[in-house]
Amino acid sequence: MNSPGRITVPDDLSPTALITGAGSGLGEAMARSFAGAGYRVAVCDIVEERARRVQADLQALTPGGFFQVMDVREPADWDAAYQRVLTEWGRLNVLVNNAGVAAAGNCEDTSIEDWRWIIDVDLMGVVLGCHRFVPLLRETATAGTRRCHLINVSSFAGLAGMPGMSAYGTAKAAVIALSEQLRAELFDAGVGVSVACPAFVQTRLLETFRCQVPEQRERVEGWMERSTVTAEEVARQIMKAMDDDRFLVLTHPLTRRAWRFKRFLPEVYFRRVARGRRRLAHHSEREGA
Repeated sequence: MNSPGRITVPDDLSPTALITGAGSGLGEAMARSFAGAGYRVAVCDIVEERARRVQADLQALTPGGFFQVMDVREPADWDAAYQRVLTEWGRLNVLVNNAGVAAAGNCEDTSIEDWRWIIDVDLMGVVLGCHRFVPLLRETATAGTRRCHLINVSSFAGLAGMPGMSAYGTAKAAVIALSEQLRAELFDAGVGVSVACPAFVQTRLLETFRCQVPEQRERVEGWMERSTVTAEEVARQIMKAMDDDRFLVLTHPLTRRAWRFKRFLPEVYFRRVARGRRRLAHHSEREGA
């Protein structure tokens, strides 16, 4: 059932936000940023210990939040979170679909099992969240004076068209497409939409990372370790985009330049990607020799 039910207006009019994958990494950074800005936060994570820890810390910033164990692949978990939001707050101002996993590999090298895993978490997890909570965002926006917002966390991999991350890039590209459609659908409803496309950031993503080729995992580890953009900086940029009602959030200077390059010179961009792929393959062959 999609009807959000009756919107209540509690005595405490602090804005509210539900964030998935909020027990670590970017999700935790976003939870802390929202709590620091006066939001009551629902900290949702698949690991109870992480969710409980973060929510306890947030109480010192903005009390009135709660934690919820959630596997974003499970409709029942979304339903439980929805009922908890209605019970605790009676409304929702911001939904952040952040939870995600990653895998590396060409289309044919990635197992069908891994394809389904990536699609279920990174795409369908977002679809389920939007399907469950968009009606409540609409109702909240209609009932109050504060504009509501939907934030979907994608990745620059969804824009870049880079080889070697077929399943991950495909799922993240679909999240961008979904966000574009929701932006149009919610335009007159008082609900803004932003999609964040960060590049490499030091998070716990590698704990669940799947890859058939050890060298690929080592490269990804190196890129994450060398990243100078922190999860906290990405969270600040996402919140600024929400405040500005800006749709596409490119959090790294290099990705902003690459996106402009791809948009205006797509064939030149592709040739550079192809050359980079050849150099990487040649380097791998030399290391294996």
